Amino acid sequence: MDFVMALVGLLVIWPVLLLVAILIKIKMPGGPVIFKQQRVGQHGKLFTMYKFRSMSVSHSGSSISIKGESRITPLGEKLRAYKLDELPGLWNVLIGEMSFVGPRPDVPGYADQLTGKDRDILKLKPGITGPASLKYKNEEEILAQQEDPIVYNDTVLYPDKIRINLLYLERQSLILDFKLIVQTVLGGFDESKW
Repeated sequence: MDFVMALVGLLVIWPVLLLVAILIKIKMPGGPVIFKQQRVGQHGKLFTMYKFRSMSVSHSGSSISIKGESRITPLGEKLRAYKLDELPGLWNVLIGEMSFVGPRPDVPGYADQLTGKDRDILKLKPGITGPASLKYKNEEEILAQQEDPIVYNDTVLYPDKIRINLLYLERQSLILDFKLIVQTVLGGFDESKW
C-alpha cells in the first residue's frame, strides 16, 4: 500500500515538487534544494531522509527546530507551515525506508537514548505522519515559548512522543493508519479516539 500510494502521490504532485524546487532556487540561492540527513529507521538501521531545504546553508543549530529561528528562511517557514518540506519523503516511502504512518525518524543522538521497552518503537518503519507528529504538529511554536527549549524537548516532548509511539505499536492497524492519514489531511487529532 505504501509503495502504491507513494508512486501515485509522486505522479500526481510532481508539478508542486517542481514549483517548490524552483522557489527554493530563487528565494534561497547558494544551497541545495533538497536537504539530506541521516536518520534512524526500522530496526535501528540508518537511512538518508529527504526534505525540501527550509534553512539557510551556513547555520550550526541544534537538531530541534524552534519557530522564529533566524536559520529558518521566510520561504522555509511557509514550507514548514504547510508541511510542503516533507514531500520529498515520498521517495523514502517509495523505496521502502519509510511508511506513510509511523514514528518520525530520529537523528542518531536521540534514537541512541532509547532503552528497554522504548526501543520497541524501532520495530516500526518511521512515518511521514503519525500520532505523535499530529499531537505535536505545532512543536516549533511550543518550543519557542519555553525558557530552555532543548531541556523541555528532552524532558517533556520526547518522552511523550515515545509513549504515544509505543501505544501506536500496540494498536497498529490499517484502519488506524487511514484514520491518522485523514486526521493529517484535515488537521485534527484526538488521542482518545484511536
